[in-house]
Amino acid sequence: MDEVRAREILAATGLARGAELLALGENAVFGTGELIVKVGRSAEDHPELLDRARRETAVAAWLAECGVPAVRAAEPEPRSVDGHPVTLWHRLPDAVRPAGPADLAALLRLVHSLPAPGFALPRRELLGGVERWLRIAGEAIDPADAEYLRSRRDGFAEAAAALTPHLPPGPIHGDALPRNVHVAPDGPVLMDLETFSLDFREHDLVVMALTRDRYGLPTEEYDRFTEAYGWDVRAWPGCPVLRGARETASCAWVAQHAPVNLRALTEFRRRVASLRDNDPEVRWHTF
Repeated sequence: MDEVRAREILAATGLARGAELLALGENAVFGTGELIVKVGRSAEDHPELLDRARRETAVAAWLAECGVPAVRAAEPEPRSVDGHPVTLWHRLPDAVRPAGPADLAALLRLVHSLPAPGFALPRRELLGGVERWLRIAGEAIDPADAEYLRSRRDGFAEAAAALTPHLPPGPIHGDALPRNVHVAPDGPVLMDLETFSLDFREHDLVVMALTRDRYGLPTEEYDRFTEAYGWDVRAWPGCPVLRGARETASCAWVAQHAPVNLRALTEFRRRVASLRDNDPEVRWHTF
């Protein structure tokens, strides 16, 4: 979905006046007045996305009941606009500073202390989007690279199914990065709730380990994260499996932008080459 199509959907909601595009990735995210509007891809092509939007607003309400600082939905249910899920959120106050790893760790400790909610959460299908992202990439990427990622996905899915967790499973954020934390005047707030799941807590912790290894997070910043959380997931034997699964998913996620973005195509090729070469020292660029 490109910006033009996203703005067409936004216009149909009556909320387009003065709207500013804040992000364009899995969703198009617009700021308009006191609201944030998230426009998803067409549910006709991706039927799971409407259910995911419904679950995201339910998670927001549940976290509010539990007292976890998180974004709050402005409407309890997503809208369906020309087949696209659209969710409305209360806009947060301006950040007082950038979020850091310790801010994220503190919020994860809260989330990881919660029992399962009264509604169903899925398992963390980390590799579930790989096929969809590769289909979107289409002919923009080398078919051999796509097949390599499919094979890698299948191998890591099988390996992950055999893991034994160190921490008790339960609710997780699913995409636990500092970019999904907003430090408001009253403190850190958790954002982007669409990947909330019921699964190994280790999923949330491997993200930062991979950020250290692949994206160049300074060691002292990673140490702040593990100190604030109270455990380093790298001590768990299953860490390389979840790390490899996330690397695979991250490659495929970038691929979906390759048809319209040369920088994405370049980054995709860089990531796949580093995996093929089994070179963990190659730094990946955020996208």
